[in-house]
Amino acid sequence: MTTDPCDGCGREVRIAGGIGDMWSSDQSATGGMTLELADGTEHFLCSDCIDALPDDREVQAADVAGLEGRDD
Repeated sequence: MTTDPCDGCGREVRIAGGIGDMWSSDQSATGGMTLELADGTEHFLCSDCIDALPDDREVQAADVAGLEGRDD
């Protein structure tokens, strides 16, 4: 299993399909994705942080920075 930290909350998030999954029968899904934001920055975010982003305007790096330290 491969993990990467979420750029929003810092939690380790599972990444499916890595070399660690090659010989595994574990079919767990990836827990996040990399998003390219309106300001051109890219951030790997967990599903919870993606859900917490604003949906009434274009998301920018400042929105991701605002996710740090939030309590789910």
